[in-house]
Amino acid sequence: MPGASVFRSAHSYRGGQSARGVEPELPVIPTALVEVDVVQRWRDGVPGATAVFDGETGPDLAAAAERFSVDAEVLTALGASASAGDAKAFPLRSGDVGWLVGVGSGTPAQWRSAGAGLARAVREKLTGAGDGDSEPGDLGDASDADYLQVRLPDDVGDELIGELTLGLALGGYRFKVTDEPAPPRLRKVLLVAPDGADVAALRESVRRARELAAATALARDLANAPSNVKDPAWFTGLAAELAGPVANLTATVRDEKWLADNGFGGILAVGGGSSRPPRLLQLDYRPQDATGPHLVLVGKGITFDTGGISLKPADGMHLMRTDMSGGAAVIGALLAIARLGLPVKVTGLVPSAENHVSGTAYRPGDVVRHYGGKTTEVGNTDAEGRMVLADAMAYAVDELQPDVLIDVATLTGAMKVALGLRTGGLFATDDELADQIAGAGERVGESWWRMPLLEDHAEAVQGALSDVKQTPAGPGGITAALFLREFTEGVRWAHLDIAGPARADKDYSEVTVGGTGFAARTLAELASELS
Repeated sequence: MPGASVFRSAHSYRGGQSARGVEPELPVIPTALVEVDVVQRWRDGVPGATAVFDGETGPDLAAAAERFSVDAEVLTALGASASAGDAKAFPLRSGDVGWLVGVGSGTPAQWRSAGAGLARAVREKLTGAGDGDSEPGDLGDASDADYLQVRLPDDVGDELIGELTLGLALGGYRFKVTDEPAPPRLRKVLLVAPDGADVAALRESVRRARELAAATALARDLANAPSNVKDPAWFTGLAAELAGPVANLTATVRDEKWLADNGFGGILAVGGGSSRPPRLLQLDYRPQDATGPHLVLVGKGITFDTGGISLKPADGMHLMRTDMSGGAAVIGALLAIARLGLPVKVTGLVPSAENHVSGTAYRPGDVVRHYGGKTTEVGNTDAEGRMVLADAMAYAVDELQPDVLIDVATLTGAMKVALGLRTGGLFATDDELADQIAGAGERVGESWWRMPLLEDHAEAVQGALSDVKQTPAGPGGITAALFLREFTEGVRWAHLDIAGPARADKDYSEVTVGGTGFAARTLAELASELS
């Protein structure tokens, strides 16, 4: 991760032994990313890759064949395809390895898929996975097996090279808790610029893309970490440790005593059923040249969600280790924003708790008093995300005076039903903010769909026994957003429900199975736009 000075495993951070026994040692967090650089000269003796565009099949592979000094018939026999992300390896006369990777018509999204597909294919060749004839390290000599160069097309631009870098960095992502040694991986990629290209500008695009990729990878790491290690103290503490060496970024972690003394009833209620108490993380980015609005990002940080007394079904509960994906996205975004040196004032808040079952768990029918005094009647303890977000949002409005307030959370199953697993739900109080978020997502490869804040359902949120109802009747995703709006006090606000795209059940484009890191890049890109 560019600029990171902390590469400590969760095991060593926690100190190893606990009341639950010896906890598993995790892969190094944050995950090390592929190093990408732009160079001006093709290097002999290094495995190389070139793109295959639409129409370049059969005899039309002659141009690619000429670049590698091989016969076009060899490439045709391999079945080289222009399908975005399809990568094929082939032997060169020199004994080195060449790669063809499909980029379709060459759109930015297709270049991102191409980078990801190439990274995965190289990883499979290095490890011998996915190919019965492969042996580990069979890309050539051991000294260059983890090294690759890619010839860029003549019309290369900032957007294209950024998307390619994102794909290369994230496509080969891997997270596995194991005693086995780390497998060989692609470590460095050289992008060979065409004659006359502005190499300095291309390198800056690569740097920025790698920071966005690092934000995504860190959010994936945090989401994938198992919850016997990932409790609120570990989650917020590791984030604070990572923030420590970053210029203009400070971290504060508040414990359960501070939360009680200051009236954070929602966080305390949700965390009350666990032996591992809740925390509130605050990340403050304050560059001296800050301009524009004060942006406050609030991310749900539920490190494991049993549903509480309103217990979830056993099937799928193990996946609730990713229920802090919104908080992970905020953490990743703040680190990227600070490392990029964006001239904008940003604060991140991550209310973190474990929603568990015990004699001290909160109950349906309870009335909870949030920060600032507003009360909520609990209808379902499995709707815990809005309880912790409400506290943090009320605190943000009261103490931080945001110009723009955005919360992000794996909040409702209803949003998964509405939008599926690849698109985030976007609610916003004004059109301009909604357009800014959707546009930011489009530029960094994350898809959002605006959902309505239907006033017809606003009355259902109002309580009889309390100020508001936690689980009012009506469409679940919309009423959850309307509940959260009650804690914004008229501040410009957007709610991002990432219940669907925060986790993937298969690889696609730059996304890998497990936690996806979705929303981290959008938030960082939005901060860049607001600055």
